This record gives sequence, C-alpha cells and structure tokens, in this order.
Amino acid sequence: MSDAAVSATAAVNNNNNPVLDCCGGLNNVDYSKVDMSVLQEALRHIDVSDSSFWFAVIAIIFNPLFWNVVARWEYRSHALTRLLGGPYLACYCLGFAIVLLNVYRSHSMTVVMQAQPRWELMAKDEVFYFGGALVVLGTLLVVSSFLALGFTGTFLGDYFGILMEDKVTNFPFNLVENPMYWGSTANYLGLALIGASPVGLVLTAIVAIVYKVALAFEGPFTEHIYRERSQHWKQK
Repeated sequence: MSDAAVSATAAVNNNNNPVLDCCGGLNNVDYSKVDMSVLQEALRHIDVSDSSFWFAVIAIIFNPLFWNVVARWEYRSHALTRLLGGPYLACYCLGFAIVLLNVYRSHSMTVVMQAQPRWELMAKDEVFYFGGALVVLGTLLVVSSFLALGFTGTFLGDYFGILMEDKVTNFPFNLVENPMYWGSTANYLGLALIGASPVGLVLTAIVAIVYKVALAFEGPFTEHIYRERSQHWKQK
C-alpha cells in the first residue's frame, strides 16, 4: 500500500474515531450523547415549590453565616464577653445557639425528605447499607473531632481569645481536614441514601457547598488569629 493510501486510510479512521485532546478540556465532550434520563427521572421526584424545601435551604445557608458573623463581631468588639462576664460563658452561649440551629437544620431536612417522594432506583439494599456506613463514619468523625477539640475548640473559642496551645493533629485530623464539617455532610448523605430521597441528595449537596464557602472564610481568619498570637509572643 502506498504512503498516500495509508494516509488516506488513517484520516478516515481518525474521522470515525476522533481522538480527544486532553488539553481541550470539556470542549471535547459531546454533550448531545450524554444520557440525561437518570437525572431527569431524579428531578421528577423533587418538588422545589414545597415551602419546607426552602425553609431547609435557608437553614442550611443561615447557620454558617450566623456563627461566622457573630464570631468575627465578637473577635473585634468583645461585646459578648463583656455582656456575659467572660469569654468562656460567651463561647458556651454561642455554642449552645449553634447546636440549636443545627438541630433545626437537621429537623427541617428530615421533614423535607419524609414529605417528598422516594426514588425506587435508590431503594436497594446496597444503597441502604452504604448510607448506613456513611452515617457511622460521619458520626465517628463528628464525635471524635469534638473530643479532640473540646467544647471551646469546636465552637469558635479562638474568636473569644480561648486559644489552643498547639494545632490538633491526632485522629480524626490526621485523616481529613475539618472532620466536623465533612462528618456532618456524610451523615446527611447517608440519611438521604437510607431514605432513597433525591431531595435529600440535593440538600446534602447544598450543605457541602455552603461548608466549602464557609471554610474559605474561616480557615484564613483562624490562621490570622494564631499568627497574631505568635507575633505577640515574639514581642514579649
């Protein structure tokens, strides 16, 4: 076969089986061939006109916003510390408020998942058991994180001037960063899978996104607090 014939054959083959250029990113994807039937079926089981759905979304978004705004206000003004007579009592009160808000968030999500339809595609034994495993893992991360940090370490004691001597690096922090947040997310995902709830999956995704945004603000600010302490120690 001549070189010209070989080149022509190769060109035909390339047209029939185009090679995706990795550098082209998502531009290479032929979205017309993506099977959207499963996603469409899942969306048919979600009623966004349900007011309880939006109450749950508001609770999910409000909680991290509340504790970040209040904690930063306290850090700059020490208003809660002065009002309640000390940083520890002020931190305990904020922590108690956060716990109540999180209980309401969990309750509102559960109400939505119970009220909206189950998806039979998710109602399988393996999905149920995987959801149960996620709940166990999430609970382990949350409880062990609380035990490692203590009450004030968990509930923003840094913003009240209650600083830890050293960074916590033992379990579960040697396994994952921010285990309290991701353990909580795993719990919600597990409950959604156990309940075969498509709306639960959507709400869990919102929880994960909101936590990710909150960490983008909390992480740098916490580092700033401890950096200021280090500079203060050096000046002494």
